Amino acid sequence: MWSIGEVAAKLGLAVSALRYWDERGLVRPVGRRAGKRVYGEPELHRLAVAKLLQDTGLLSLDEISALLHGPGRGEDWRAAVRGRLDTVREQQAVLDRAADFLEHFLDCPREDPVASCPELRALTEKGHRRRGAGGLSR
Repeated sequence: MWSIGEVAAKLGLAVSALRYWDERGLVRPVGRRAGKRVYGEPELHRLAVAKLLQDTGLLSLDEISALLHGPGRGEDWRAAVRGRLDTVREQQAVLDRAADFLEHFLDCPREDPVASCPELRALTEKGHRRRGAGGLSR
């Protein structure tokens, strides 16, 4: 059993965050010792999973709660995960395009790619005609 302070230190969280998560029902302490919340191994694991998910910045506390509680609350945690996974993949595609553009700017033999790169010019003209994201060669 670990005190709330010990758990906070182990996970790199503020004690106030653990209290808030308890109030929100994410992970409840196993009990109290001398009036302070205490956690066992299962709770520590669930808190570590919650922190891992929160650190991604992609799931709300309600979604994290649904995932932590699984089917126990009748919530479809898989639907929440699928939705977020779709969002992550869309963001990955945007980031991949951004990386392509940035790498092209670095690798372009033109001193001033914005003013004189024919590939960039063709891409922007194509974009004017059809609003979409294209790619550049490297």
